[in-house]
Amino acid sequence: MKLYGVGKSRSFRTIWAAEEAGVEYEYVEVEFGGAGDNGSGGSAYRQLNYQGKVPTMIDGELVLTESAAIVNYIATKDVSSNLIPQAGGIDRALYDQLAFFVLTDLEQPLWTNGKHRFALPEKWRVPQILETTRWEFDKSQEALKNLIGAEPEFAMGDQFTMADVLVAHTLTWAENFKFELQDGFREYKNRMYERSACQAALAKLF
Repeated sequence: MKLYGVGKSRSFRTIWAAEEAGVEYEYVEVEFGGAGDNGSGGSAYRQLNYQGKVPTMIDGELVLTESAAIVNYIATKDVSSNLIPQAGGIDRALYDQLAFFVLTDLEQPLWTNGKHRFALPEKWRVPQILETTRWEFDKSQEALKNLIGAEPEFAMGDQFTMADVLVAHTLTWAENFKFELQDGFREYKNRMYERSACQAALAKLF
């Protein structure tokens, strides 16, 4: 398995997941925006990831370019550890609901904030939206509280799953962008980042 990424972006979720599952992988740091052989804008990388984004995973003939899909795929590599509930049951439905909430709701104001501060071409940035993103994230935290509780041990009850990778990484993203976390979520996020697999993934970063 080969994982392409950039720093603590969404691609970090994939190497954390790989460490949790104990799979063998090669991590390739991509030069974000670069046009060379190792650049996300280069022709070689764009053959794998049309948008020139990260992450990208190659496992045999399979190529995936969405972080949650990669995380969930990696989770299936170690069935015995229950990193993802088995398909077809209530627990899997609740897991999927939480994973989709992270992607469509919790991280959405963070990415909007980043796009309108630095990622978009300057002429397309709307500075007035930045205050709205903070209101949206606070609203999303209230929704997250409904899903996992105000002081969660884990995102899915009493056992670590890959949902914790998705939630904790997104909360860290928020903190890095200077968004205020509720106390229970801050403590939860810190505990997740103390896990040995997360620390091993952090050590892979350049």
